[in-house]
Amino acid sequence: MALPGVDPVQKVSIIPRGVAALGYTIQRPTEDRFLINRAELMNRLTVLLGGRAAERLVFGEVSTGAADDLAKATEIARSMVTRFGMDPKLGEVAYEPERSAFLQPTTETGLEPRRYAEQTAAAIDEAVRQLIESVSTRASDILSRNRAVLDREAQALLSKETLQGPELAAITATVQRERPAPQAVA
Repeated sequence: MALPGVDPVQKVSIIPRGVAALGYTIQRPTEDRFLINRAELMNRLTVLLGGRAAERLVFGEVSTGAADDLAKATEIARSMVTRFGMDPKLGEVAYEPERSAFLQPTTETGLEPRRYAEQTAAAIDEAVRQLIESVSTRASDILSRNRAVLDREAQALLSKETLQGPELAAITATVQRERPAPQAVA
């Protein structure tokens, strides 16, 4: 809720959904989106790593609870680097094509052969790691600045198990929001 341009939070719950999720947050877009810029992807990554950052802030360590969010964030970061040309060091190059399993032949292992050098593979891994580290730090900083809101929301969730609409808005009204980055003028 502190980030500009992210889809608004509609509902937060700590009621488990199956074996995979111990709780969930529902965000719904307010408009159809076809293109997403780097800043918006960085915001999405920050949101995904918010749960881990909250665990680290409150408990001093992380658990397996946000494993799915970490996997999703890593996949987005890897796409930013390898498909969208969004890493300044690696340049505006698509190192990997869009993955679509439908009607495309694959090798016996199901993996496509790499079309870049081992040195480039190491640079890709490092760029992905740096992206994840930077958004993780950003999520931690946002939660630290808004620790009182985090604690109020946690208490409300423990009491009611699900928050939405006006309840959520009332608890988060004092969130210190980040300002949007200035738009470049062409």
